[in-house]
Amino acid sequence: MSASLAASDPSIKAAAQTTGPSPAVMGTYARQNLVFARGEGAWLITAAGDRYLDVASGIAVNVLGHAHPRLVAALTEQAEKLWHTSNLYRVEGQERLAERLVGVTFADKVFFCNSGAEACEAAIKAARRYHFVAGNPDRWRIIAFSGAFHGRTLATIAAGGNPKYLEGFGPPVEGFDHVPFGDLAATEQAIGPETAAIMIEPTQGEGGVNIASAEFLQGLRALCDKHGLLLVLDEVQCGMGRSGKLFAHEWAGITPDLMAIAKGIGGGFPLGALLATEKAAQGLTPGTHGSTFGGNPLATAVGCAVLDAVLEPGFLDAVRQKELRLKQALAAVKDAHPDLVEEVRSQGLLTGIKVKVAPAEVVKAALAEKLLVAGASDNVVRVLPPLNIADEEIAEAAQRLSRALDRLSPPAT
Repeated sequence: MSASLAASDPSIKAAAQTTGPSPAVMGTYARQNLVFARGEGAWLITAAGDRYLDVASGIAVNVLGHAHPRLVAALTEQAEKLWHTSNLYRVEGQERLAERLVGVTFADKVFFCNSGAEACEAAIKAARRYHFVAGNPDRWRIIAFSGAFHGRTLATIAAGGNPKYLEGFGPPVEGFDHVPFGDLAATEQAIGPETAAIMIEPTQGEGGVNIASAEFLQGLRALCDKHGLLLVLDEVQCGMGRSGKLFAHEWAGITPDLMAIAKGIGGGFPLGALLATEKAAQGLTPGTHGSTFGGNPLATAVGCAVLDAVLEPGFLDAVRQKELRLKQALAAVKDAHPDLVEEVRSQGLLTGIKVKVAPAEVVKAALAEKLLVAGASDNVVRVLPPLNIADEEIAEAAQRLSRALDRLSPPAT
């Protein structure tokens, strides 16, 4: 089947035959020299028929795996009717998805966009604008945390504060004050007369799978209430069921004022959103923000189908059960490779393995075992399988990872 697919699609055949990435594509990624022709569940398949077990999921995007029948059906049905009308008009699917998100979260209002960075940009603008319309234009600064990653726009790299991402782009966008992740006292000390909001990922993905404690998140909520600030959550990576609840902040029993989501909500189709309370959304009036493609009929049709699946009875219970199986399997990998594995961190199916070598080495060794994982900061390799991964695929992923680490272990003497 894969051979006939390549033969019928010259572009796939040409891509499969190239010796390296095309020079026509801008080199903003250090891409693996690997081209996939199709996907099935937790597997990606090349034109030559080689099968790779994908436990990176497009960096926590493919929550239902590849080519899930329900998502394919939703996209196909909508594609035959209407693709784009712009937000100058009402979009039926957008209203339907917004109402459903409001029905299962803290939110009263939803703004749709195309990515996590855009959702975080919208959150930043909403937080600042909220204080402006409330008569406090001097309150515009936002407290953020070390290890954060909120996107790659100029404002979101400034919010993240990582020097690696800021280098070479001129003076960082003003208005962000950074404190250590998990340090409530430092957070309170950083609050000043210009502070508008506190922005945090309940679980940092790119930062190395750093999990905020329930006590810390509860403390941030209390600080915001005490000082009249907005609490902004970035659940782009840890949301949409990946933590074992629909959104990770639910584990702490709190609610935010603003929340950015993306990745999993589209199941592989570009879709992001800002969720807000009525109060926090009051500054975003006509003309203050927008998106050409945000909330288009194709994206929202897929988003509704993803939400259908994730909210099915028992689905999130199954995610929590799979987390236990994955943790047990990775604990065995750690025990077998104490020279290479320092720690396993996890919340739901957002898992990080802190290693004693460069994460890129583990990613490369895993690739040789036809296993796809993702690197992160703090010497962490992320394992982010589809939320519906089968138990036997979890076991297979652990076996392949163990063999990959065998490749990196020094020979016995």
